[in-house]
Amino acid sequence: MSVPRPQVNGIALDPQTRCAHYNKPVDIVAIQMKCCGEFYACKECHDALAGHPIQLWPQREWDRPAVLCGACGSTMSINQYLRSSNRCPDCAAAFNPRCRNHYRFYFDMS
Repeated sequence: MSVPRPQVNGIALDPQTRCAHYNKPVDIVAIQMKCCGEFYACKECHDALAGHPIQLWPQREWDRPAVLCGACGSTMSINQYLRSSNRCPDCAAAFNPRCRNHYRFYFDMS
């Protein structure tokens, strides 16, 4: 029995979680926000829709499943995502390598 895909929030979402802000073929990752527990396509979508500031995931919680592959719907821990070499560990779909420039908006990198 398959697990239902979590709801992803965002602006102009497509079925693989691309949004109005990030919509290249490899923009298929959604992040569960620490602050509200909801998945969002990107920080801009969260800023526009959530009504509260993003909280960073502390490193001690990076083993929690908080990253969604928009291609296959599997979730992975933050640690798995950060070590994924920009590919889903389940379906091998490519993730945008430029997302690493935005880790600081989601994950406490200090």
